[in-house]
Amino acid sequence: MIETLLGELPSPGTQSAVGYPSLFLLVALGALVPVVPTGAIVSSAAVVAFHQAAPPLPLLAVFAVASAAAFAGDVALYWLGRRGVHSEHGSKWLAALKRRAAPERLEQAQEKVHDHRISVLVLSRLVPAGRIPVMLACLLAELPLSRFLRGNLLACLAWALTYQLIGILGGSLFAEPWEGVAAAVALTVLVSAVPWLWHRLQRRRRHA
Repeated sequence: MIETLLGELPSPGTQSAVGYPSLFLLVALGALVPVVPTGAIVSSAAVVAFHQAAPPLPLLAVFAVASAAAFAGDVALYWLGRRGVHSEHGSKWLAALKRRAAPERLEQAQEKVHDHRISVLVLSRLVPAGRIPVMLACLLAELPLSRFLRGNLLACLAWALTYQLIGILGGSLFAEPWEGVAAAVALTVLVSAVPWLWHRLQRRRRHA
């Protein structure tokens, strides 16, 4: 299904007209509503692009579209959150961010934002479930939008490159695109699960 959404291989024109806009919408939506597996979508798109007749250009297009979509979604979510911070009654977006940020992770994020500011934004995009606590910490610290934009641009570029490399790895291992997509999704899930398992293990040790 992901491959269909991102565009089939036979027609590069169809890939451009249908696949890239779909990729942009899915990644931007995933940034606004953090339940869409955007990493797996980017990796799958990279697999499809890797199997194109002229892979460098489609791969560059996937990288550009994924980075722009992630950046647009993050900026929109941060702007909506800022409206909630400066409003007496808050906003549903700010409330949603608070619900998704565990108290201990928010506290850690606030310390890191205070100490490192821009660099922590890059790391938060690469760590599963790390983006929301850091974004909320930036909002509560009232980090100016201009500074958030600079840090988040680097974060989105690094994020898109990371998941595109996962897709290229999956695509290079298998001759059939669908096999590469399956491998890329599996690798993405594995990359996402390892930090989560490590965090759970550390928390159990602290409470033992």
